Amino acid sequence: MRFNPCAGREFCTEEETHCRGCGRSHQEIAATRELIRQVADLAERYENADEFLAYLARKAGKTVASRREG
Repeated sequence: MRFNPCAGREFCTEEETHCRGCGRSHQEIAATRELIRQVADLAERYENADEFLAYLARKAGKTVASRREG
């Protein structure tokens, strides 16, 4: 499956099971929003939040690559 980011609020739909703007399920969108909220809450603790967020992106990317390899 390929990730499609939000196309913008003007394209979002709440009807049916999937958004017509990005094609993702409303359940997936809600889970992503919750994850972003949790990460932002944690990042706010650090004065160098940008470094923390870059670290998370690197670590998550390495974890995904490792899982796909093995």
